[in-house]
Amino acid sequence: MGCLVSTPKDTGGNRRRPGSIGEVSVYVPGLRIPKPVDFSQSLSGHVSKTLVERLTAMRTRIVVMAGQEALTITRTRRKTTTQHGRSTLVDLHQALEDYLPVLLGLVSDGSQLQFKVQFIWVNQEDDAEETAMFNAWYEVLSVLHLMAVLSLSQANLLLLPRTSADFYQPKASEGYLDCAVRHVLPRLPSELRRNLPVDLAEGVLRALCLQALGQGVDIQLGMAIDSTKATLAVKRRLACEMVKYWQQAQDNLMNLPLSNGWGEKHRHFVKWKYVEAKAAAYYYHGLILDEGNTEKSHGMAVAALQAADEYFEESKTACEVFNAAHPLSRNPPLWGTMKYLSEKIPKDTSSKVRINRDLYSHEKNMGTAPTLPDFALALKPNEYQLPPVDPSWNENVQLGHIGTNEVKRG
Repeated sequence: MGCLVSTPKDTGGNRRRPGSIGEVSVYVPGLRIPKPVDFSQSLSGHVSKTLVERLTAMRTRIVVMAGQEALTITRTRRKTTTQHGRSTLVDLHQALEDYLPVLLGLVSDGSQLQFKVQFIWVNQEDDAEETAMFNAWYEVLSVLHLMAVLSLSQANLLLLPRTSADFYQPKASEGYLDCAVRHVLPRLPSELRRNLPVDLAEGVLRALCLQALGQGVDIQLGMAIDSTKATLAVKRRLACEMVKYWQQAQDNLMNLPLSNGWGEKHRHFVKWKYVEAKAAAYYYHGLILDEGNTEKSHGMAVAALQAADEYFEESKTACEVFNAAHPLSRNPPLWGTMKYLSEKIPKDTSSKVRINRDLYSHEKNMGTAPTLPDFALALKPNEYQLPPVDPSWNENVQLGHIGTNEVKRG
């Protein structure tokens, strides 16, 4: 059950796409914006007036705040605050967290109420401007996606120099995305899943989750680089794991129709970071191979370092392609892992090639670079579970809808 309505991209002007999004450390998809819903008409006679009014008030607040945030979320130098001194981004995230337990009453225990309200959201990556469905699980999925995007935005602000993040520690975006994939998508009928906007496609959700994990490992590698106790083996393992996260993210996007604005930029970002990660992995692999005492190991080390240098140069081109894709963006000053490697990769590659040439009377063509070692991925998504249904639903039994205190998690 659940009717689908998609509006083609040329029939309206609801999308709010900036021409430029400033500096980008973390890819943040365009904000999907909810459109107003008339709960009273859809739920009259099924849900108490108090509960209808509460749902209406909470969602209306989100509609207004999301519309405002869409205009400012990409401004990396902004300082938009509420009357309480907090950022609107933080307040919107809190409003979504408050709304979710009340919303879950519509799907509690397989209730037929889940099919009575038409929820409409404006897309960003999909060709269709907006998607409407008579299914409350679609609303849950959209809320989790928006919560994840807000967390990614906050993470981007935290990783940029000279910006204030209001001392707010963002929730782990990968937790929301993992929950969406494992516990919410399966609730939707297969027909509706096939017709979801590409913004909410399983591949996109998985890719965003993997990206968050990959950038988490990047931060770990940066900390290892700064540590005097971290060995080359530790750094190589982290770099190789980073490659796997970005490769899996790229695989998840491979067959999706991401050719419309944000979608194309998303694909370019993943390619850039995948190539960048390979530069780091081959660099550390080359340093470890160079510790060997044979001509063969030294030759393999040179081949790995040359591959690192080539991938590093390729990553600069991939970065330029990403920044040139609309909406336009630019790089923040180098920091962390890539600041260090941007200096070390060219220098150490040149040095090792020269030393290898001096040590051995002939130059041996190693062909392709040696295979990177395969390590199991250690970093997993933080666990996030859907909250219990709001207790206000227990007061609704007199109207024939029996609520439960917990949504089955499958």
